[in-house]
Order: sequence, then structure tokens, then C-alpha cells
Amino acid sequence: MAFVDGIAALSEIAYWLERERAETRRVQAYRKASWALGGLPDGELDERIAAGSLTDVPMVGPKTAAVVMEAAAGGVPPRLAELRERGQAPLAVGGEELREAVRGDLHSHSDWSDGGSPIGEMVDAARTVGHDYLVLTDHSPRLTVANGLSAERLAEQLVVIADINKAMATDDGRDFTLLRGIEVDILEDGKLDQSREMLKQLDVVVASVHSKLRADSDTMTHRMVGGVANPFTNVLGHCTGRLVEGARGLRPESKFDADVVFAACAQFGVAVEINSRPERRDPPSRLIRLALEAGCLFSIDTDAHAPGQLAFQDYGCARAAANGVPADRIVNTWPRERLLEWSKAKR
Repeated sequence: MAFVDGIAALSEIAYWLERERAETRRVQAYRKASWALGGLPDGELDERIAAGSLTDVPMVGPKTAAVVMEAAAGGVPPRLAELRERGQAPLAVGGEELREAVRGDLHSHSDWSDGGSPIGEMVDAARTVGHDYLVLTDHSPRLTVANGLSAERLAEQLVVIADINKAMATDDGRDFTLLRGIEVDILEDGKLDQSREMLKQLDVVVASVHSKLRADSDTMTHRMVGGVANPFTNVLGHCTGRLVEGARGLRPESKFDADVVFAACAQFGVAVEINSRPERRDPPSRLIRLALEAGCLFSIDTDAHAPGQLAFQDYGCARAAANGVPADRIVNTWPRERLLEWSKAKR
């Protein structure tokens, strides 16, 4: 039991810290300790607990060792109890009904690209927040700074996803599905940065602009409309590319003709993402209202790069509610079967 409880306590502490937007180094201390102890040979963790030698394991410090020792003694570690209590409050006020209606998240990353955790930990967190499905959308190949997936690596990831779904189905019978996806770059010519053959195999495609964000309005508009019109695109990700706070600094909105882009989204059945990351808050409220008037669908996503960030949907739901977006226009309030019917309808 010590093996399970101690490592689980470390992972859960990391989850709550991510949810609170704690410093990365603090989060990683708990994550790395959990991975280090989880990699020990059978029986060694119990031996080290008995000998008081947990800190001899690389990546395990006094604080993380104390958590494991406290869990091994049969209690809830005080640090974990404190975080659980704080975590009872929602991250944002407003949008509670939408949050209850949301069934999944269409934009998430793992350590296959620039996320911080393995796929399995992202799945565990998605189930913890009550989702029925999660779309794994690691980056596409030309975004090398984010370790984007080549066609070959994406094919390997699809096998891993299939194995995870098979294991969950036989494990506890709970109805949860990890869906196959990608956050694919919209290239300068409006094409998508992944092969047609691979895109055919995916359940949901989020298309985003990540480069040359300061291009003139006409150039950016043509680029975005090209991406939206692609038959494989389902969601237009963080459409302005802005950053409004955080360690990455500030970045202004990209310039584009929003009337034209949102008209294309409505015409081609592409959802406009309400990106829940606090540093993005993208689109700004005026553009959410414009997309609503244009008849667009929406997707409230976290763009999570760590398990605890999947809770950021509270922020996106609050913004959607504040701007009058009804639940039936939000595609990830739909059951999985309806979502997949929509996502594959124009292919």
C-alpha cells in the first residue's frame, strides 16, 4: 500500500499545485519524485521507507520524502490535505452551469510534444475532473520548439492511445475515451502541417497559427481562412495568439478580418476555441460576441500542458457565460457520439 499511496500523494500534490498555477520548479519537485519512486524495483520502496533512506533516491528531497512517509503511516499528508481543502473552491465565479454541462476537453498536450506529463497522467486528471473524453492534441512537426510530432511519431502515439483505451475498458468499465487528435499549425499558405493520411486517422483536429503572428491583416486573414476551410479542421485554436500575462511576457493580438474568419468558421462548421488558459483568454470578449453573432460553434478548451491545468476550464466557462454563449453552441457539451459525428461530417 505504501507504494501506491505515497506515489499517488506526490502526484496529487503536483496536480493541485498546477491547478493553482504554482511555479513550475515546485510542481516538478513532486512530479519528478513520483516518477523516480515509481521506477524503483518491486519492494524497494517499502525497504527504503523502513530504512528512512528515501532521499538517497535521485530527485527525492526531504519534503517529498516526508509526504511518502506520512502516506505510509496511513494518514493523509498535511500538505495534501491543505491543497485538497483549497481546491474545493472553483477557479472562477460564473459559468457553473456550463461547467456542469461540459463533457470533455478538445485541446491538451503531453510530454510527447511540449507538455510536462505522460499521456496516462493526463488521462487520470481528465477522469478526476469528471470528463467523459479528452482529445490529445500534441503539436505538429514544423513547431520544432515544441517537439512537434512527425507523421511517424504521431502514428506511434495512435497505437499508445488505442492501448490506453483498451486497458481502461478492461480495467474498470468506466465510460471514458481518449480521443485521437492534434494541434496542427496553419502554415503561411493556409495548409495544415500534417499529412492527409494521418489527419484522416484523427478524431478531432485543432488548427492554430503559431508563427509570424505580426503579419498584416490581409495576409493573416487569408492564412486563417485557408486553415478553416480545410476539410480536416474542426476547431480554430487561440485565434488572436495574444498573451495578456505570465512568464512568457505580453503579446498583442494578431490582426485579421474577424468578420471574414468567423463567417468561414460558420460556413465550414469549425468551432471557435475559447481558450481557458489565464495568460491567453483568447479570443477577447468582443470577438466571442462577434463569433456568436456570426453563428459560430464554440469549444471551451484548456490547452493544458499539465494534468492540473485541465481544471482551467472554469475560467473558459466563466468567460463564455459572461458573453452569452449558450451550451448548445459549445461542441464539448455534446456526448462523444455526437461530437464525433460532427467532427467527421465534412471529411
